[in-house]
Amino acid sequence: MPTLSPRESGWIEVICGGMFSGKTEELIRRLRRAQIARQHVGIFKPKIDSRYSEDFIVSHTQLKIESQLVETSEEILEKAKYSEVVGIDEAQFFDDSLIAVCKQLAKQKKRVIVAGLDKDYRGEPFGPIPALLSEAEYITKTLAICVICGNPANYTQRLTQDTEQVVIGEKDIYEARCRNCFESPNKP
Repeated sequence: MPTLSPRESGWIEVICGGMFSGKTEELIRRLRRAQIARQHVGIFKPKIDSRYSEDFIVSHTQLKIESQLVETSEEILEKAKYSEVVGIDEAQFFDDSLIAVCKQLAKQKKRVIVAGLDKDYRGEPFGPIPALLSEAEYITKTLAICVICGNPANYTQRLTQDTEQVVIGEKDIYEARCRNCFESPNKP
């Protein structure tokens, strides 16, 4: 049986963790390497998150790479038709149809790299990320540093009283916390 090369096979990579853990930086690093290798790269993010830019994925440290806004995950299928590598940031904001989209892209022999929060502000599984973890060939779990004690932080502490699952923000609304310093809010 012949050995498969990356161009003869597709797969899914998931980069997950809490806020401020470097997920977007890692996504950008992988996508830049693919661009340097002259691979055709399609980069997408959900329309709901245009905090820093509508035309770029931007990390909290201001690293950026050009991207396209999409309303739904299904749009990615059409827009990534000629891409060899597909990058998707803030995947937790998509609905569960993202899972089928990523599987279809991988079946089309594309490398699919997805980044997103695996847990919401309550510490519960967030959006399609848990299901994507079960589909992924490669998983990278990133950790931040707890702002209270300095231990590895796997949780995102919301600092406001908002009870909606999705509240777009950054350091003004969220902090990285470890398991011991995380204060779970009452469930709505």
